[in-house]
Amino acid sequence: MRADAARRRVALVREARRLFAENGSDVALDAVAEGAGVGIATLYRNFESRAALVEQVGLAILADLRSATTQAAADLPRNPGHAWRAYVDQLVALDLGALTAALSPDLAGALHGPVSDAQQLSLAAVESLLVGVRAAGLVPADLGALELVVAVGIVTRPQPEAVRQAAPHLVDRLVDVLLAGLLARAGVEAAARVRPT
Repeated sequence: MRADAARRRVALVREARRLFAENGSDVALDAVAEGAGVGIATLYRNFESRAALVEQVGLAILADLRSATTQAAADLPRNPGHAWRAYVDQLVALDLGALTAALSPDLAGALHGPVSDAQQLSLAAVESLLVGVRAAGLVPADLGALELVVAVGIVTRPQPEAVRQAAPHLVDRLVDVLLAGLLARAGVEAAARVRPT
């Protein structure tokens, strides 16, 4: 693939990801092409269907998720609390809401091929990270990788413009509530383990 063609493809995926994060995955493909600075014919030369574009957005987000997880795993031993919060903030910035919106028709087990493989690799990496986060007492023992990713995805799902304007810091507040709840449950579990019977 020529360098300019590769740049256009990357621009299309980036713009689709942005628009999915803002509006959900049913955005008009004309809007994706326009936002990427190309014509609709160029979009269809790169992606034969909406499903093919959605798949590429999913793969891009899952690759970023693995990268963020790898970095968090390296940072966790030095400062678990800081590394955990930075990781969750990074998950928020990854537009996991866009991933959930894009892949939601397939989340009931219909994922296949490269997307399914990428999802499994990503969830395995998150699960490995959660072992250290659980050991640090930051989350309850039963928090699973899929649960965490879906929770962040739900918190970051696209909201109507009226909601975004009325509550501009809603995602930050919900992330704080989520993390406080996980920490509180972890604390209850720890107290129950040391409580005399």
